[in-house]
Amino acid sequence: MPTPVMKAKRSDRFFNRELSWLEFNHRVLEEALDPSNPLLERLKFFTIVSSNLDEFFEVRVAGVKQQVEDGKAGRTPDGRTAAETFKEIRERVLRLVAEQYRCWREELVPGLSAIGIRLVRPEQIEEADRRWLRMFYEAEVRPTLTPLGIDPTHPFPQLLNKSLNLIVHLDGPKAKSPLQLGIVQVPRVLPRLVRLPRDDGRRDYVFLGQLIGHFLNDLFPGMTIRGAWPFRVTRNSELYIDEEDVANLLKAVELELQNRRRGAAVRLEVDAGCPVAIQDRLLSELNLTCDDLYLIDGPLNPTRLMLLYSDDAPPELRDPPYAAPVSAALREATDLFAAIRQRDILLHHPYESFESVVRFLRQAADDPKVLAIKQTLYRTGGDTRIVGALMDAVRNGKQVTAVVELRARFDEANNIEWARKLEENGVHVVYGLVGYKIHSKMTMVVRRDPDGIRRYLHLGTGNYNPTTARIYTDLGLLTCRPDLAEDVTSVFNVITGLCELQPVRKLLVAPFNLHERLLELIRAETDFARRGQPARIIAKLNSLVETVLIEALYEASQAGVKVDLIVRGICCLRPGVPGLSENITVRSIVGRYLEHSRIYYFDNQRRPIVLVGSADWMPRNLFKRIEVVFPVEDGVLRDRLIEEILGLQLADNVKARWLQPDGTYVRPAVVAGEPRLNSQEEFMAIALRQAGEATGDRRRRNRARRFQVLPRPAG
Repeated sequence: MPTPVMKAKRSDRFFNRELSWLEFNHRVLEEALDPSNPLLERLKFFTIVSSNLDEFFEVRVAGVKQQVEDGKAGRTPDGRTAAETFKEIRERVLRLVAEQYRCWREELVPGLSAIGIRLVRPEQIEEADRRWLRMFYEAEVRPTLTPLGIDPTHPFPQLLNKSLNLIVHLDGPKAKSPLQLGIVQVPRVLPRLVRLPRDDGRRDYVFLGQLIGHFLNDLFPGMTIRGAWPFRVTRNSELYIDEEDVANLLKAVELELQNRRRGAAVRLEVDAGCPVAIQDRLLSELNLTCDDLYLIDGPLNPTRLMLLYSDDAPPELRDPPYAAPVSAALREATDLFAAIRQRDILLHHPYESFESVVRFLRQAADDPKVLAIKQTLYRTGGDTRIVGALMDAVRNGKQVTAVVELRARFDEANNIEWARKLEENGVHVVYGLVGYKIHSKMTMVVRRDPDGIRRYLHLGTGNYNPTTARIYTDLGLLTCRPDLAEDVTSVFNVITGLCELQPVRKLLVAPFNLHERLLELIRAETDFARRGQPARIIAKLNSLVETVLIEALYEASQAGVKVDLIVRGICCLRPGVPGLSENITVRSIVGRYLEHSRIYYFDNQRRPIVLVGSADWMPRNLFKRIEVVFPVEDGVLRDRLIEEILGLQLADNVKARWLQPDGTYVRPAVVAGEPRLNSQEEFMAIALRQAGEATGDRRRRNRARRFQVLPRPAG
């Protein structure tokens, strides 16, 4: 008999979305704090914490502040008002930033110094170095600087989003008040770290902001410099476009991008040594309050410290290099289309090379039998090979359609540039549907084979971006199954034309049937459990927010369904609560690679349904985006997803953290004698072993290493 339902208030059933995200960023910080990670990898995670926080304030905190100001928003599913959420965000960010910069001062800086990488101030260096700095400043830095005075004839400048600036306290005959201020913007076009010349292998750096501060007398002659402190403003970066009321979406996005750089301020970061009177003046000029102020005891904008990571440091300070091999299924294939006709092919990135996807497009562009190519592009990056293949295909006489999502957050400018280049080279470019972002990852190649027209597909969980494909974990399926091809054709027709989605046989497509089908699958497992039959759900996601699906999972848990969730980031579901969710576990894996693939598993009475796709379980993915989720029906590939990929992630006891009922995350306890298992490292080892093994031995050896997610039925 199922456990009675816990009588809980609605606020007890959900975690707050924003606070859950901050818990994720704390897990990123834990990687910076972990002494078992190589030093420069720890530095990398330290910088990621800051870049994550930047986007969090630009989008999420900006939205919460807007709700507070409007005073119209109701309570979030966890029961908080916008004002309560903002208050808790601030409290948690203060703790997070304090711990982050303690890590910098007490662990990373001493660690870097111990290996010969020093961050020195101009006043600490030898006279010869100061002379070199003076020459560098005069030749490279000073010509780019513009000192800005602040007085009635020189109003406070419009500072760009996330630009680093110095606020300067001036005194002298020309001072208009006791608190005469000036501003100097640290130029973005120059490296934030200036490396001093050395012949002995030492690596000494001076922060560009400190270098400028050292020579401020040159910028304000006749004035006395009382002090100078770095500060940084974060602005609301959401794009506000009424798609129903614009004639040209590309131009509208382009114009709105200019506004983003000057959006309303939402956060002020200031050096911790800045006097209170100057802090207050900055807050006043930016229309902020003390609740928006963050004092930083360390470098502002640490993302620029990645120069140290990419420089000529010893290799032991980084993770061991990994060169992804070509998938075993394609290693001997000279004709990808012939290989795909033989059977479906599953690609697991970055463990298996993304070059197979590039090669698929290249072959399609060059093959005279290919008639047409259609592709969705969400984040393309700076690599030219994907869009280059599309443009070459046009030159080779093929019909090519690219669906370019102009509103991919923080990639808008890049996508606008590629959209224009594609159009100039004859590609038919479509910007999607009014009101919906195109987030699906699809390519369709139409080819005239000897037995007739055939459609070849690549369906995936990640972007067509060879750069991020080396650091994001994603899945891709190469197939020519006619039923999937017909469904993909219907989805492309909806995106490019003014038509309704035709009934799909295999795909789950948001916003049309994805949410409904997920509920049906969850409820089917619930019914199996109520009848005393085996029932199991496993879902690997980036985020879990949508409350109706969460309630359905609670109901499944109460019926006895075992639910295992692997959720990298935001998770609003509260696991392990007696009477509510005691049969649900939630893991988060944060490691060398960014977990990005989405896999949904439903036991279906030991006839597993395994779905892979681009959609997280969030309202925006389910209702405001075009998302595609596809079944993996090849038995060997389905077993690989279940036993190898999901199985290893569920067994991870190194990089996994388990979500507790109170919202905290803990690392799993390792039983004495139990081997430590890092799933990401194991995936790399599997791919390399496959690359080195004979084809005849590969399946036998691999299957012995897989983890059984479920016991096999008798017989």
